[in-house]
Amino acid sequence: MDEVMYLMNSLWTMVAAILVIFMIGGFILLEAGSLRMKNAGHVAGKTIFTFGLASLVFWAIGYGFIFGDNANFFVGMSNFFYGGTLTEGDSLAATVFFVFQLAFAGIAVTIALGGFAERAKFSVYVIFTILFGMLVYPVVAHWIWGGGWLAEHGKQDFAGSTVVHLTGAMAALAATMVLKPRIGKFNKDGSANKFAGHNQVYSALAVLILFVGWLGFNAGSTVSVEGVFFGYVAVNTVLAACAGAVAATFISWVVLGKSDIPTILNGMLAGLVAITASCAFVDVWASVVIGLIAGVITFFAARFLEAKQIDDPIFAVSVHGIPGIWGTLSTGFFATGALAESTGVGQAGLFYGGGVEQLWVQFMGVAVCGIYAFVASYAILWVMKKVMGTIRVSEEEEIMGLDISEHGGYGYPEHLGATASTMKDDEPEVTNATQQPKHI
Repeated sequence: MDEVMYLMNSLWTMVAAILVIFMIGGFILLEAGSLRMKNAGHVAGKTIFTFGLASLVFWAIGYGFIFGDNANFFVGMSNFFYGGTLTEGDSLAATVFFVFQLAFAGIAVTIALGGFAERAKFSVYVIFTILFGMLVYPVVAHWIWGGGWLAEHGKQDFAGSTVVHLTGAMAALAATMVLKPRIGKFNKDGSANKFAGHNQVYSALAVLILFVGWLGFNAGSTVSVEGVFFGYVAVNTVLAACAGAVAATFISWVVLGKSDIPTILNGMLAGLVAITASCAFVDVWASVVIGLIAGVITFFAARFLEAKQIDDPIFAVSVHGIPGIWGTLSTGFFATGALAESTGVGQAGLFYGGGVEQLWVQFMGVAVCGIYAFVASYAILWVMKKVMGTIRVSEEEEIMGLDISEHGGYGYPEHLGATASTMKDDEPEVTNATQQPKHI
């Protein structure tokens, strides 16, 4: 490997890693803006903390489980407590690759914890982050990116529609089911009360930050500057994101009679999630189609989940889960033979003469990985609930808000620091709502 190319690959991947880590800022604003004011400080602080904790778990265990040698069916068995070794002959510095992969692990945990919002104890975030980072994410990542059995089958997931987004979303779904809905979210007749996020400007800025960071997420996954292929991946990423926003805007306009701001934002994110698997495998026109379909899917997925009384406060499942499935399946339709050959993964999709083989591999991958992530996460939370007695804050603490009940201060002290009655005024009318147990 030419030394200049080695240095350029390392520099490009390091820049991409920085962009991916900066996405944590986007998630902070997205969660804070999408939730009620009384929980804003809590979600901001826990996002920083859990990314830090997840990074340490990845250093100690996760990296070795994903990329280690002497692998069994589930994980690798070496490179624990990574020591920063530089290996001659690699196409980029191993230390840079480690940081890049660490960032992905942190994003997956952040998505998963979205399903806990506004009702889980802080201690639950701590324990689940550790166990998810040891037992859930590394297994899926090893199967697909670490040379596991799905990699051997040619599973196409270039930057993580399955590995990161579906895995995180299935954990979030498990959390919403174990924790049950927030107080007052659903009425006895099954109808839902709207808990509007307190700051749509935060949410919009968050989407912009995530959009920029996603260029590191997808284009950075080339981990190489050779042939400037990262530019092609970036084109597909940008167009799919924009198509998702446009499609979500118009579908909400048609169905609701007005264009809905949260749906617009979710549409762009859904387009990004969907193209994450396929950005290196499909023609440019196909990226637009993938984004358009993702924008429509996320709108109806959110409404379906709410109809089933699944309380997904920041749309982790409808934005990261369902579009992640679609994005992974999309390469089974749209992957070109030339791009599959150049990346060295899988083969052409159905529309490019590859038959149904690649589509079957993609379906098998999302099914097995999705089920594993959900079952493992549900089991972790079930055991935690049995051992801890409760993983949910009390009714009084939930009404009060997690800023004050979990941390002893408000994210907006000048607005929310008056009295407990002020907090109750912010609550929806729940006299006809299905009350949740005080301890879950």
